[in-house]
Amino acid sequence: MMMDENEITFLIRGAIFRIYNIPGAGLFENLYKHVLKCELVKVGLSVRSENSIASLLL
Repeated sequence: MMMDENEITFLIRGAIFRIYNIPGAGLFENLYKHVLKCELVKVGLSVRSENSIASLLL
């Protein structure tokens, strides 16, 4: 099923709010990135992280 950008951003924002509300602020950035990636995969999104700009342009 293809989602439009509103549906995708809704899922992303929901994941961010869940992550922030459960442990709260103050965690290390790497931990937030890892947990966010897991949350996004859990809601069915395909996730790539730490890609260089050059690889995105190819």
